[in-house]
Amino acid sequence: MIEPIIQVENLSKQYHIGRQRGYRTFRDAIADVVTSPFRRLRNFGRDSSSEDDTIWAIEDVSFDVMPGEVMGIIGRNGAGKSTLLKILSRITEPTKGQAVLKGRVGSLLEVGTGFHPELTGRENIYLSGAILGMRRREIKQRFGEIVEFSGVEKFIETPVKRYSSGMRVRLGFAVAAHLDPEIMLIDEVLAVGDATFQKKCLGKMNDVAKSGRTILFVSHDMGAISRLCQRAVLIDDGRAKVWDDVNEAVNHYLRPDGQEHFGDADLRHAPGQFQNRQVILTSISTHRLDGTPSCLFATSDDILLRITYEMPEPTESGYCSVHFLDSSGGRVMTINSRHCGTPLPLQGNGTIECVLRDVRLGSGDYLVEVTIGRTFPNHKILDYVPAAMTIRMNIGNYLSGIELLSGQGCIAQQSQWHSLSEEPSHDNGCLTSRSNKS
Repeated sequence: MIEPIIQVENLSKQYHIGRQRGYRTFRDAIADVVTSPFRRLRNFGRDSSSEDDTIWAIEDVSFDVMPGEVMGIIGRNGAGKSTLLKILSRITEPTKGQAVLKGRVGSLLEVGTGFHPELTGRENIYLSGAILGMRRREIKQRFGEIVEFSGVEKFIETPVKRYSSGMRVRLGFAVAAHLDPEIMLIDEVLAVGDATFQKKCLGKMNDVAKSGRTILFVSHDMGAISRLCQRAVLIDDGRAKVWDDVNEAVNHYLRPDGQEHFGDADLRHAPGQFQNRQVILTSISTHRLDGTPSCLFATSDDILLRITYEMPEPTESGYCSVHFLDSSGGRVMTINSRHCGTPLPLQGNGTIECVLRDVRLGSGDYLVEVTIGRTFPNHKILDYVPAAMTIRMNIGNYLSGIELLSGQGCIAQQSQWHSLSEEPSHDNGCLTSRSNKS
């Protein structure tokens, strides 16, 4: 029977907060005892810090991670994610509970750990590698790979103090990415660097995951979490919730109370097109085809839309349309029931369902607009909500896991490419050729 490589049991960490007390002399202490002896006796043996002076960064966190598994750790800022990794990295001790890690641990908690500004890039590779736990022989063997990955070959003999912030980030990640432990703890490394370098880092992490190493990955990039991880731990106010399905954890993370509507929305009080909106559209939600609510989808997924309405005056010539807008506010896709050629009969309190097959939207958040109307006896928009809800897409493996760069559009389209090795010839009206696929 395979045993977990990471076992976390009731892990808790308490910190003291509040105002910092000034330094006290021995004379001050003697004076306090003389002037307030009875108060000192009453407080003898009591904890000087009250509950108001402490905070539990994490509390009663428990989970197991199996060898070769990639587990995501997600949550809002201040939820306790980094504290959890610091305990697992042995940077800080837990207040209660225990964590057992069976194997060599590599931590990527802060890119550029150990860099000295006066030393050259070459010298800092050896220094940072040693701090991160690499042996000198390992650093020497991988030195060429580290430099090539960082992209700072021309400046490797230049002191790091003359590097730009981006160059330091590249070199720091390059060193840490070439660790070879059984367990890797990675904290928000994708939040630094430019878009191209982030994609390069993500590709390297994907290679590490495929090599069978165990990874705990903290990130706010839900697309990366969904792509790399099999399970996820959601940290909320220091407490952990574990799901076997990473998509369930991501969906819960994307829909915190009081935040933007992801995947479902009550439209009764939403602002509409008209100054005095007469509510007809009441809700909109997105689901997988089995009916499971979801707000995160991958490119080429099928999506089920459900729209509820209240129609005081029935009509046999109804229609519904939905627009998807990108981050700049441009409409990138429109679906309309009239495209099917059959009007929608609308009456009373009802639900409209629409199935979107093989959705080709690329990664990102898309704002959804929804319109309901009639075409007879005259065309009329009955209700319109311009900012109904938001859905989130990630590219998944649709384009070999490569995201669309800025300026390359919102629509993902697969294509087949061939390198022709000889002149094409015509046979029975068909173009034939020998080719090498690339």
